[in-house]
Amino acid sequence: MPLTATPPLRRRIRFDRNELAGAFGDLGTDLPLIIGVIAASGMDSASVLVMFGLMQVFSGLWYGLPMPVQPLKAFAALVIAQKIPGRVIYGGGLAIGVSMLVLAATGLIDALARLVPKPVIRGIQFGLALQLATLALKDYVPADGLGGYALAAAAFTATVALLGNRRWPAALVVIALGVIYALIFKLDLATAQKAFAFHGPSWHTPSRADILTGAVLLALPQIPLSLGNSILATKQVLHDHFPERHITVRQISFTYALMNLVNPFLGGFPVCHGSGGLAGHYAFGARTGGSVVLYGGLFLVLGLFFSQGFAQVVQIFPLPVLGVLLLFEALTLAALLRDIAGTRADLLVALLVGLLCAGLPYGYLVGLVVGTTIYYAMRRGWVGIGK
Repeated sequence: MPLTATPPLRRRIRFDRNELAGAFGDLGTDLPLIIGVIAASGMDSASVLVMFGLMQVFSGLWYGLPMPVQPLKAFAALVIAQKIPGRVIYGGGLAIGVSMLVLAATGLIDALARLVPKPVIRGIQFGLALQLATLALKDYVPADGLGGYALAAAAFTATVALLGNRRWPAALVVIALGVIYALIFKLDLATAQKAFAFHGPSWHTPSRADILTGAVLLALPQIPLSLGNSILATKQVLHDHFPERHITVRQISFTYALMNLVNPFLGGFPVCHGSGGLAGHYAFGARTGGSVVLYGGLFLVLGLFFSQGFAQVVQIFPLPVLGVLLLFEALTLAALLRDIAGTRADLLVALLVGLLCAGLPYGYLVGLVVGTTIYYAMRRGWVGIGK
């Protein structure tokens, strides 16, 4: 990308109420995954939180856009389900970092980007929207019983009323509701005081055996999701919201790789970019990398000063509020279908891909392959769905 295409840092980064509101746009996705992997794997919470925060700051400054990073979702699901230890996670993170660097350096990622059509990318985004909405409505909103439903209803009403309001950003009002609820009903001062202590990240050197094991157990299942959502779908959302910024899939792949080549050595959990995180930050008001830097600062503070009792402290924040934030992130992703809705065949492909992604094991790989195959079969007249 030409240097002239990137404005100076002072023009690209803002820190205002809208950037602060946007910073909470992905909290409902990230927090439960981070808590889950720390509990299941025994990873050092300070290292995980500090490195996650640093990667956010890096991404926000590098791109100057609301381009957050997220824990690798397939990694996280496998770690939580199988209680995979930290040393294998570090090995798998290094393996996927090297794999993504190879794809970027050789240009293979560009070939994949040209091969996968837009309806398939929209379908991947729709599948992620279905998963996020299910998580929000099934697990988060009902979490605190009747009081939680009332809180979720208030948060939903406030979000609908204020969404897009630059003076009173919706996410700030919703987060304020959650904080007030937590202070009244959930805060345990003794637990909060015990959680306070200074900790920094710790050094790790992945062994060859751990890299190989992590590559097979974790990296291989993750790559299809990363190609679909972290690279191709993220590139599409960037084009949708920031068409003046010509960011390529190779650039996204490079920063993805770089983060995972650093993270394993300092005890961080593997991360990626993601279309859902970008959509969430944008939906709640963010327009620059300031939201991501602020978001990263939150995790840095948690990691450096509150990691000792991290799980207990963050659990006082009401899940119904996170569920509302997550639901609007899902709606923002689903709404991206509108630009292909005028073509019946493209819309059907996108809906099929979304259902496959959301409903099947390895659904993102299945959706990517099946959707792309059907799309080109229709283009050649082998399959007739109609206009």
